[in-house]
Amino acid sequence: MKITPKPGGGDPKKLVDLAGKKILFANFPADGHFNPLTGLAAYLKKTGCDVRWYTSTKYAEKIERMGILHYPLQKAVDVSDLEKSFPNRTQIKGQVARLRFDIVEAFINRGPEYYADLCDIQKEFDFDILVADCAFTGIPFVTDKMNIPVLSIGVLPLTETSKDLPPAGLGLTPSYSWVGKMRQSLLRFIANQILFRKPNQVMKKVLGGYGIDIPDASVFDVMVKKATILLQSGSPGFEYYRSDLGSNIRFIGALLPYQVKKHKTPWFDERLNLYNEIILVTQGTVERDVEKIIVPVLEAYKDSEVLVIATTGGSDTAVLRSRFPQANLIIEDFIPFEDIMPYADVYITNGGYGGVMLGIQHELPLVVAGVHEGKNEINARIGYFNLGINLKTEKPTSSAIRKAVDQVLKDKTYKTEVTRLSQELAEYNPGELTAYYIQEILEKKGLHKRAGRRFEDLKI
Repeated sequence: MKITPKPGGGDPKKLVDLAGKKILFANFPADGHFNPLTGLAAYLKKTGCDVRWYTSTKYAEKIERMGILHYPLQKAVDVSDLEKSFPNRTQIKGQVARLRFDIVEAFINRGPEYYADLCDIQKEFDFDILVADCAFTGIPFVTDKMNIPVLSIGVLPLTETSKDLPPAGLGLTPSYSWVGKMRQSLLRFIANQILFRKPNQVMKKVLGGYGIDIPDASVFDVMVKKATILLQSGSPGFEYYRSDLGSNIRFIGALLPYQVKKHKTPWFDERLNLYNEIILVTQGTVERDVEKIIVPVLEAYKDSEVLVIATTGGSDTAVLRSRFPQANLIIEDFIPFEDIMPYADVYITNGGYGGVMLGIQHELPLVVAGVHEGKNEINARIGYFNLGINLKTEKPTSSAIRKAVDQVLKDKTYKTEVTRLSQELAEYNPGELTAYYIQEILEKKGLHKRAGRRFEDLKI
């Protein structure tokens, strides 16, 4: 069992007893922010915690199936469908412009609304700790105004600013040379003072209106620094080196969604045994435009000696089957990845963090094509660490996909690096580590209460 390189500390073998502790989960209402937390919630519930969840009604059924009480958004605007919530969003041109819009409208401006809802929930459920994804903008209100510790879960690559790295949010990879560091320092200044100046100003104004101070903090740093501890999904091998890594950051391995264990026959198709090369492609459940990745992949390999398995997430499945009836193409709404990934040779995806972690765990080299919603940062790491090829676009061509797939199959470096990282991830037990850190926080909180010390001193 591994905790993490320093900073990390602690002994995960220490007996953990959280029975009866009141734990509230919360998340920004998006699948990639909700799903990774479900396994942790189920684990903590099993240990005897009183676990409840505050989020969009979109997830009510899943939460209730886990036997957890759901608190819906009340005063907070539900932005689980960004296009529906902000009809003009699709008209915003440019990656940075759209990112600025999302940061302000979908994230920052929702923080006070989350705070109002959480205050109401506390009257009924006086929770001991909040477990929230790292993009949940209620975090500073809970730590600074409600005086309750927050265990933040890093469901995205680390956003914390570092003197060793380029600015977060732009999908840039680091250089550790003197010239590279000077360039990155300039880029951080430009990002902070120009590109993300408005989100920084809005964040400071919104939080300042509640007496929450964030001196000189970038919008990408606030949720990290305000969390009592941030538990980062993944491991050091999937994160850029930082000499100034925050002292409240720990790695806990890959977070997988909770699944009800059923005695069922695994998905299987006889064609799995007929092809030497098998490609798995998906765009997840959020991206509905199948023309972005799925169609180019199907076009690239129809009537070939390669078996392609496409999972659509329910988007245009019947239409795609009619359009691509070739025998070497399998098109389904959904297939459990645990059933199909052991057969696959390459995984093509737009770069959702959970799916990427699952692919790495199954030692699958990746071809990734995604830019928006933070996928540029995920995909940049895939290319940087030679886990696959980053096509750096939302709409790759069929020829670009074929070229990338050929490369990852021929060059064994990709398979070697994915296998290495998979083995590193296997050394972590996310549930046990999370329980250990919660106990550590609550024990320190108890000591601080008895000593009459400030809550800010709790951070470890």
